[in-house]
Amino acid sequence: MALRLVPWALFCAVACASCAGERAPGPSCHDAQSDDNSVHALVEVPATMDAEWWGMGGDDTEMIWVDPGEFWMGATNDDQALPREFPAQRVRLDGFFVDAHEVTNAQFAAFVEATGYVTVAERVFASAQGEVAPGSMVFRQPQEIFNLRDHGQWWQWVTGASWKHPIGGESGLDSLTQHPVVHVAYEDAMAYAHWRGGRLPTEAEWEFAARGGRDRQVYPWGSEDPETGDAKCNIWEGRFPVQNELRDGFVSAAPVKTYPPNRLGFYDMAGNVWEWCSDWYSSRHYRERQRAETLANPLGPDTCHDPVDAMTPKRVIRGGSFLCNPSYCASYRVSARMPAAFDTGTNHIGFRCVRGASASD
Repeated sequence: MALRLVPWALFCAVACASCAGERAPGPSCHDAQSDDNSVHALVEVPATMDAEWWGMGGDDTEMIWVDPGEFWMGATNDDQALPREFPAQRVRLDGFFVDAHEVTNAQFAAFVEATGYVTVAERVFASAQGEVAPGSMVFRQPQEIFNLRDHGQWWQWVTGASWKHPIGGESGLDSLTQHPVVHVAYEDAMAYAHWRGGRLPTEAEWEFAARGGRDRQVYPWGSEDPETGDAKCNIWEGRFPVQNELRDGFVSAAPVKTYPPNRLGFYDMAGNVWEWCSDWYSSRHYRERQRAETLANPLGPDTCHDPVDAMTPKRVIRGGSFLCNPSYCASYRVSARMPAAFDTGTNHIGFRCVRGASASD
């Protein structure tokens, strides 16, 4: 784990990732290498759950089987798509199980109680200026802004902010047990997934599940704009970041299962909180991987590449969050992908777990 920098330097990681990440740079993107088991990379936390526990609701977890299949991964019919989402590639996946919803505070609390695990945001780190107290970045709604590129106008380092205290201070989880856990770094999510006997989804698996059996659509529910008709997901409605009209009912993350699922039964594949994937982030990966033939079970690039911030290794996050807005982020689309520093957690990043057909997958 890299040295933690002072809060202002640490904030720069948020700015570089736009809607994403926040923690101090570790080894550079160029130094970050995928290990021999990148998609199954595990933090050393005892795995206590057997295969029968999966899908049986061992902690009220509901998993859904996704049949093997093929789809176009990437943007095909989306005028909001960014260059990093092109070109689309035909992909074939084996079947796998996926959590029906994002991991909740109650589920993560069970993991912490069983293992004594301490998240990245709860640890004291050393820096060139001395020790830095535990904490994390929290969104604070400003009254006015002057430049949408200056993320310091709405992101604030809060000492003591963590999954237990989502906005810092005396905030707690009494009314948030069924909300998605946040302030979890990549290694925190991996540790939980390993404890449950699984892993994080690849980008391909995440997108296949999010599409819900459809192909070439823009959102998990189809291609109808999210602000048309009844609320479909939890996003920022109004002028970001100063005015939220709250038509979806929430100022921050909503309880899981608040909005209708997609055709396969998956909730919150758009908005609410970003979700960690196992792949290293590379802005050029889709161009580099392009093939005429169908790709089978792709695992992502071997190294990360982010020309905006080459010094910080990043993983992919998917799905967008309650802060995404058509005029700013618009990353609640099924093809949207964003980089996040791998040792980062904010109050708009969470995750869900997957596993293959057998307990060893």
